Amino acid sequence: MKKARALFLCTHNSARSQMAEGFLRQLAGASVEVAGAGTEATRVHPLAIRAMAEVGIDIGHHASNMYTLDVSAERRYHLQSEEANRQLDVVLEQLRVPEATWRLYAEMLTSVLKMFEDGAEVMDLKITSSALKELRYGFKVFAPYRHVPKVTVFGSARTPADHPVSRQAHGFGKRMTGAGWMVITGAGSGVMGAAQEGAGRERSFGLNIRLPFEQEANPWIADDPKLITFKYFFTRKLFLVREAHAMAYFPGGFGTCDEAFETLTLVQTGKAAMVPIVLVDAPGGTFWRSVTELVEREMAATGMISPDDASIFRMTDGVEEAAGEIERFYRVFHSQRYVGDHLVFRLRKPLPPEGLADLSARFADILEGPVELAPGPLQAEGSEFPELPRLVLPFRRTAFGRLRQLIDQVNQT
Repeated sequence: MKKARALFLCTHNSARSQMAEGFLRQLAGASVEVAGAGTEATRVHPLAIRAMAEVGIDIGHHASNMYTLDVSAERRYHLQSEEANRQLDVVLEQLRVPEATWRLYAEMLTSVLKMFEDGAEVMDLKITSSALKELRYGFKVFAPYRHVPKVTVFGSARTPADHPVSRQAHGFGKRMTGAGWMVITGAGSGVMGAAQEGAGRERSFGLNIRLPFEQEANPWIADDPKLITFKYFFTRKLFLVREAHAMAYFPGGFGTCDEAFETLTLVQTGKAAMVPIVLVDAPGGTFWRSVTELVEREMAATGMISPDDASIFRMTDGVEEAAGEIERFYRVFHSQRYVGDHLVFRLRKPLPPEGLADLSARFADILEGPVELAPGPLQAEGSEFPELPRLVLPFRRTAFGRLRQLIDQVNQT
């Protein structure tokens, strides 16, 4: 294994340089370069600054190159043992962790070891360990497909293949993959298996859950590298929502309703990005119609939700209408992210000046000021989608049902 290397930018005498070198070697067995005054470097490692501080060496303007020097000691996320903090720095340096992600890796490792400092119980450690493993593996599986639009299909695991709901799910999976999408399901039978069969193995993911009964991976995704089996519902739910560019809910039991209402809550509160959410009944079915009647009668009418919150989802009993709703959502709108205090929409084409003025006036209740059009990425976005124009909104971060109405207006402009 390569030994860690740290560059000392010394402006004092060689005796102090040797003292600092010895201090660092004592900590990490590191191979150290000692450079004279005037030497420039792109980075000074944390171990170097700590060692030099011990012997009173001033590194002056080079301090700005430090990973964590701009974070005050009392606010820095660290272990109780300073020696342990130094050793974490050694590990990250040996692995050549990039500066841009150094702090995140350091904080994750620190969190794990803080459980030791806290005296965490064995069961707490098992939960944390399993959850972290599932998250890591899930990120790895989805990473090569982040550029492909995906729709998550939810629904009962108990509907037989000839059930009208299963036939709807099969047709929906086939329709969406035919339009270039991939399909994510819970990997079970019933609605999930039907959608998986319609989509085909090559164009689908399965996120299975280990249960004492009922839940085995359906044959259309079993043994596929895009099948992930989870121990915990909460890690599984994260991927079902996070990786989706759209979500379609077919009739189901407690699990389906739980997932539907949790997703609506995440979007309603701004904890998840706005995506098209479609409730799909069997032809002539009443499942979701009954649910939406309950929402309107018992929630909206009594002030427990805003009437505009109903704009977050759509309801239909037709496959083509469900697919069309998803496609229309991305007619002009592409994606979103927050940049500072502003919400930024990436657009597939720029809006005309009169369209900007109309949006600013029509949605003044949820905006701090007028919307603006930018030709490309804002500075904080880096090189994300450089070819797409931006719509910059001073959004109040409330009334997300109204925000969905704004997106609909953008798509009609």
